[in-house]
Amino acid sequence: MFLSTLTPKFYVALTGTSSLISGLILLFEWWYFRKYGASFIEQVSLNHISPWIGGSDPSNETAPTANVTSSSQQSVPECKVWRNPLNLFRGSEYQRFYWASKKEPLTYYDMNLSAQDHQTFFTCEADAGKAEYEIMQTAWRERNPVARIKAAHDALEKNPHCAPAYILLAEEEATTIQQAEIVLKQALMYAEVNCQNSLQNEVKHRRDTNVLIYVKRRLAMCARKLGRLKEAAKMFRDLTKEVPPIMNVLNIHENLIEVLLEMQAYADVQAVLAKYDDISLPKSATICYTAALLKARAVADKFSPEVASKRGLTPAEMTAVEAIHRAVEFNPHVPKYLLEMKPLILPPEHVLKRGDSEAIAYSFFHVSHWKKVEGALNLLHCTWEGTFRMLPYPLEKGHLFYPYPTCTECADRELLPGFHEVSVYPKKELPFFILFTAGLCSFTALLALLTHQYPEPMGVFAKAVSVFFFYIVPTFGWAHEKNWWNENVLQQMRGIIDPFKEANIKG
Repeated sequence: MFLSTLTPKFYVALTGTSSLISGLILLFEWWYFRKYGASFIEQVSLNHISPWIGGSDPSNETAPTANVTSSSQQSVPECKVWRNPLNLFRGSEYQRFYWASKKEPLTYYDMNLSAQDHQTFFTCEADAGKAEYEIMQTAWRERNPVARIKAAHDALEKNPHCAPAYILLAEEEATTIQQAEIVLKQALMYAEVNCQNSLQNEVKHRRDTNVLIYVKRRLAMCARKLGRLKEAAKMFRDLTKEVPPIMNVLNIHENLIEVLLEMQAYADVQAVLAKYDDISLPKSATICYTAALLKARAVADKFSPEVASKRGLTPAEMTAVEAIHRAVEFNPHVPKYLLEMKPLILPPEHVLKRGDSEAIAYSFFHVSHWKKVEGALNLLHCTWEGTFRMLPYPLEKGHLFYPYPTCTECADRELLPGFHEVSVYPKKELPFFILFTAGLCSFTALLALLTHQYPEPMGVFAKAVSVFFFYIVPTFGWAHEKNWWNENVLQQMRGIIDPFKEANIKG
């Protein structure tokens, strides 16, 4: 009787009011999420309602993380761009990509950083007045590669023993790795002589030492690319024993790790990691993901997600999963490249740690090493996304590392070419309650519009829904429990459906 007395205006007012209220909730949720990065309803549910219904105390769960975060927050480094230890040769690798695709693989920002590096390490105050070194100072800054190569040849005409000029020619004029190696061997010969002759001048000797180490490293990389792995490993080992300041920039231990992985000398890789994966040393994707690969190698060939879900993870599997979570927390962009969910491009000459540029540089050279370990990619695929559940707000809290830097996106867009879609993390996904209130607002607004346009059919429909939920549904449950079907149920359903059909016919 109550339902029969309700007019269409009541339903219009009801749905309109519901739409307005849900719209206001949606606006408030959106504002709160934009300001604090979290859902207000979700926060209230977890912090206040959940303990009442027997949930765990959130303060106890977040206390360890908060302590880790507060202690590590004090030592958060700035967004520093590092030189890529595995950067390619411009002439024999980057240039060949440009010839094939007509796309510039390097940005001017990246190349300017390289020019600054070369000027810092390959020139000094003692070069003032020397024509060949003054030419090389300007040569690094030239944007046109033809002008850079011409300047290097001009410097060699002034001084045939100018090792930095040979470095530039090996990097940019040589069109194959074999040609680059030949030019670098000439540079090595002159660099050794210059280093011996400058022992009495500390400034010049430091410059010549930098040139010598750089040439040896590039020669070792040539040997690696040409398949002479043992020779390359020996050269990298010898270089890691050096202590000049340039060693802090080159990170040659990452070159050594990559060569040893190619040789499948996993015990040697573990020995290198034991030396460099130290709490006091800066981390990198190579360090974290190589450690995860070695731990995954022990269990990946027999790992099955179905079996693990039934019996639980063994201690060895748990160790491997934790190592993967640690690596993903450090750089969350890498798995998509290793799992070929996103296309790779040529790595830049500089990378931003924990950024997309570092992920590209690591994956470009290490995806083959993951494929060689049977089941490693399968284990990574099954477990890497679990890190995001551990870190719901990575900009504010970290588990094993300091919070994820907010500056990575801007730096990566400067380092990576325009045709590459930069990975952004953490991408703030809309919480469930914002989507729910948006859907509720839209649904009630649609009901209000339909009720205003077709009042009589919508009134009948509202009465039918009300009767269905308040009478028919409980009857279904009771009849199902008693294994009995009441004829009254069918009669009630006919009484609801027939008027609704008549109203639709009239409409």
